[in-house]
Amino acid sequence: MNPESTAAATPFTTPWGAFHLTRHPEDPRERLRAWDAADDYLLRHLAGEADSAAGAATELAGRRIAVLGDRWGALTTALAPYEPVQITDSHLGRLATRANLARAGAAVDEARLLTTRDTPPERIDVLLVRVPKSLALLEDQLHRLASAVHPGTVVIGAGMVTEIHTSTLELFEKILGPTRTSLAVRKARLILCTPDPALAPGPSPWPHRYALPTDIGPAAGRTVVNHAGTFCAERLDIGTRFFLSHLPTPAPGDRVVDLGCGNGVVGTAAALAGPGAELVFVDESYQAVASAEETFRAGLGPDAPAEFLTADALDPAVFAPGSVDLVLNNPPFHSHQATTDATAWRMFTGARRALRPGGELWVVGNRHLGYHVKLRRLFGNCRLVAGNPKFVVLRAVKR
Repeated sequence: MNPESTAAATPFTTPWGAFHLTRHPEDPRERLRAWDAADDYLLRHLAGEADSAAGAATELAGRRIAVLGDRWGALTTALAPYEPVQITDSHLGRLATRANLARAGAAVDEARLLTTRDTPPERIDVLLVRVPKSLALLEDQLHRLASAVHPGTVVIGAGMVTEIHTSTLELFEKILGPTRTSLAVRKARLILCTPDPALAPGPSPWPHRYALPTDIGPAAGRTVVNHAGTFCAERLDIGTRFFLSHLPTPAPGDRVVDLGCGNGVVGTAAALAGPGAELVFVDESYQAVASAEETFRAGLGPDAPAEFLTADALDPAVFAPGSVDLVLNNPPFHSHQATTDATAWRMFTGARRALRPGGELWVVGNRHLGYHVKLRRLFGNCRLVAGNPKFVVLRAVKR
């Protein structure tokens, strides 16, 4: 069984109380928890209740605490009395944190909720890190936080054993200082790091840039900008490459949404193919939206009009019904380490609501995911535009 999989109503019992936590968006049918064994292990270590702590609790009162990569706010909610600063790349995680703090009776201002694009704290006395799926994002954020830690800073990372590799430890060691790991408990492990003031890791090496291939249509040869954590930061992924070869051409005045935009290459290609179209780039990752904006500006110039939104898919508070002509979508099928189609389903249903009658949703996906079944169920139609042994491009029309 997936270590995150359980009934959503199961309370998260910590040394600071029991909390009913949910992911965002909340769904009573959700079987993926908003916390896992790594969150539990880290908090018990802080309280001196884990074997790894050797009986010594970490003093938290009066200390400046930063929580990096808290996935759904489990750590921030448990430690709310100490007013931690949360730093996250996930808009959904941030919304979940707000809801979980409120449910726990904690004022949201008890925890400063920062994004990975915000200026980090100037001083950190306790740094707690939930190891992200992206090693690049970890590298970038450790570089950004390195100047805030000091020899007395307590640095503790946490993750499931499948998330912590030699390369993970090497990043902590290279950027912050000597690093060791704990024993594994319930398939979770801690990273214990002692900051070394003699280290001079320098600035973050991110973002990365590369030129697109010359055989992919209107965006051929254009520069792609990738901030750390953005999907396929080193080269164009094969699914997007296939999509770029089969994109529709927007008409002047069409409102086109690059949904789950990542580095923005799909929306940029659509803008180049259809001058006069109104482009909107949407992602739940702050790093992705920053990447998309820089990619678009590199391709169309600093003054080209477009919108760049960090949002929960086609949030009805942002996209009115019937306000969109074309949605381009390469949906993810992972939420952290869990495989799920919930995000794709939410994107598809949101697209149907936001599209005008006659508006179109174009989707690229792995052939085995069977997106055509979902699209036919939602739209009443779905046409195969193109396919190869691995990917399909599908088109659904709002009737």
